Amino acid sequence: MKTLDNEYQKLTEEILECKKCRLWKNRKNPVPGEGSLNAKIMFIGEAPGRMEDLEGRPFVGAAGKLLTELLNSIGLRRDEVYITNLVKCRPPQNRDPLPDEIDACSPYLDRQIRLIMPKLIVTLGRHSTKHILSKCGVKVTSITKVRGKIFLIKVDDVLIKVIPTYHPAAALYNPRMRTFLEEDFKRVIRREVNSLMSTKRVSIEDFF
Repeated sequence: MKTLDNEYQKLTEEILECKKCRLWKNRKNPVPGEGSLNAKIMFIGEAPGRMEDLEGRPFVGAAGKLLTELLNSIGLRRDEVYITNLVKCRPPQNRDPLPDEIDACSPYLDRQIRLIMPKLIVTLGRHSTKHILSKCGVKVTSITKVRGKIFLIKVDDVLIKVIPTYHPAAALYNPRMRTFLEEDFKRVIRREVNSLMSTKRVSIEDFF
């Protein structure tokens, strides 16, 4: 009998053994993701960095510390949400993931979404935003143009809200970008999180 835990474990083992693109050759540890399998909120970054590659966990470096602070600022703990990346292995020198690497790895993310079925997805950065919003026909040319806005995707007949924002790593050394990121969490994401705690599953009527 299939269970959520069993299916998730199977998927995780596939990620840990994956050699579908060149990134496995230099990785120390794949980074599947972590958090509650019953999470209502999923955060999706772009790819692991050096610390993530060493520990096999997402967002454990400086950007992860900032993400934890942002979560705490809206009343969330890491163990209440699910955190993962579009690409599960670190690109060399933290470069952007290449299109063929995204194509090879993104099906793992799509399966994670189907298993967890969050009510809200927060995309962190351009690459994860581009991938997720492609599911509702939105072409992302700039993260600035879509950040802090609410979109709607359909996954197996279930509607999921999506809020794109900047990646915490990009905000570490850019005070202006950090201000925008904090604003998105406190103004838009906090409102949606509070709504999730008190309302039914999202329906199309919620948007009109």
